[in-house]
Amino acid sequence: MAENTFLLLSILFTISLPSLLSRTLPPTATATTAATTTTFHVSSSINKTLHLLSTTTLKPKTTSSSSSLLSLQLHSRISLHKPSHKDYKSLTLSRLARDSARVDSLQTRLDLAVNGIKKADLKPVDIQLAARDLEVPVISGTSQGSGEYFCRVGIGHPASQAYMVLDTGSDVSWVQCAPCADCYQQADPIFEPASSSSYSPLTCETHQCKSLDVSECRNGTCLYEVSYGDGSYTVGDFATETVTLEGSTAVEDIAIGCGHNNEGLFVGAAGLIGLGGGPLSFPSQINATSYSYCLVDRDSDSASTLEFNSPMPRGAITAPLLRSDKIDTFYFVGLSGLAVAGEVLDIPPATFELTDDGDSGVIVDSGTAITRLPAAAYKKLREAFANGTKGLPAAAGVALFDTCYDLSKKKRVEVPTVSFRFSNGEKLDLPAKNYMIPVDSGGTFCFGFAATSSSMSIIGNVQQQGTRVSYDLENNLIGFSPNKC
Repeated sequence: MAENTFLLLSILFTISLPSLLSRTLPPTATATTAATTTTFHVSSSINKTLHLLSTTTLKPKTTSSSSSLLSLQLHSRISLHKPSHKDYKSLTLSRLARDSARVDSLQTRLDLAVNGIKKADLKPVDIQLAARDLEVPVISGTSQGSGEYFCRVGIGHPASQAYMVLDTGSDVSWVQCAPCADCYQQADPIFEPASSSSYSPLTCETHQCKSLDVSECRNGTCLYEVSYGDGSYTVGDFATETVTLEGSTAVEDIAIGCGHNNEGLFVGAAGLIGLGGGPLSFPSQINATSYSYCLVDRDSDSASTLEFNSPMPRGAITAPLLRSDKIDTFYFVGLSGLAVAGEVLDIPPATFELTDDGDSGVIVDSGTAITRLPAAAYKKLREAFANGTKGLPAAAGVALFDTCYDLSKKKRVEVPTVSFRFSNGEKLDLPAKNYMIPVDSGGTFCFGFAATSSSMSIIGNVQQQGTRVSYDLENNLIGFSPNKC
């Protein structure tokens, strides 16, 4: 009897299994669909561009206090400097021009490092002459593209508050200083080193001075020069100062440039905080084991935070953090490939590898806006995305964008997902707003990637927006945490 009962239950289970599976298949299919396409909200994006230019005043908002003892508020350029452009398209073209200058600058720095050429061999002026006469050629630097995100810090003691550019692509921090031979316009008063009790010039024999790419001596004190590839530069005295962060946390003896001659670098900002990987960068000087930032939408006046020594957020998508022997400033990430609509593209992994000669790899940069890929890789990415958007009306290309759409009659559309695939097997799916980029207020959107003739790739800040990017310097990991701002 027991055997008959077991046989009957086995038959019933076998008969029921197909119908049970048929009831569970639809959710699986839905999940697959959700992984291959994502919804892009056209109307909300257009409304944002209209609101941006109609706003008469923009004031940076604040965000909740960080749990980190060392943190800073982070603001987009638009929250500090209202654009004077007549329409959103002219603003876009200006941004893209800055971005191209930024990419050229990074590539030039990499080329010099790879070929073993010192910047001193190519500097446009003799630094001793600049220091003595405080005169250098006036070359417009308004196109420099690293000034997209700002933080507010205190310089000196007592602290003078100033907006500073956040830049992961450079090491030397600096601030415009009085007396000014040539200073561009900034939002705050020019820093007065004579008013700070903690200001201390560095001598030429100090390790900080010797760590500079370009330095000279004047009466035993250290002079610095930093140029940014597009003709922009800052020249002045190298000194140590106190830097005050959020919550009155003061960090003493930070090596910082006191720039007396600065040409048109960053509209509104007083200077720059270098977050690169070199010994003079701010994280290196404070012996930070990690730092993280979240870049808010650059068309928003919202704020987020830059945090030091904070733990990697739980659930972060991690990737290997790689370093080059040729240039210690840049942070390289272990990228193995790209995927569109869930399908990994046929791109050789060697395309993204950091080679021994240093003339390749993928850097993560806060100052570059649009992600750049080698031409062959970009072509495959663009073709796969275009194949998945054949139902959308095409539009003419704009500047460096060659894949654009007229979505003026759409409220929302489905577009293929785009993903970064990392060498440790993890992947990062980008939200549609991070690659469907508005270029005007009339409904023209472009695919937010671009090709480069270089073998170096750059993951730009548009693709990083809304994601907390964590640099675990101790364990050589980069973490990406969507919606953790």
